Amino acid sequence: MYTIELDDEELRLLRSALGSYLQAFGHNEADQLRAAKHLMVKLPDPNTAANAS
Repeated sequence: MYTIELDDEELRLLRSALGSYLQAFGHNEADQLRAAKHLMVKLPDPNTAANAS
């Protein structure tokens, strides 16, 4: 288990990069798509996180 700290802008960048990564896959990479989608679910939404502070 690893823990990293990201500010709001870094979190936005990570979510954007992962979203682009997901869009680049075709049908032959189903396992990578599942793993990337699972990771996206774990990442907080920076807009929601900022409002909770």
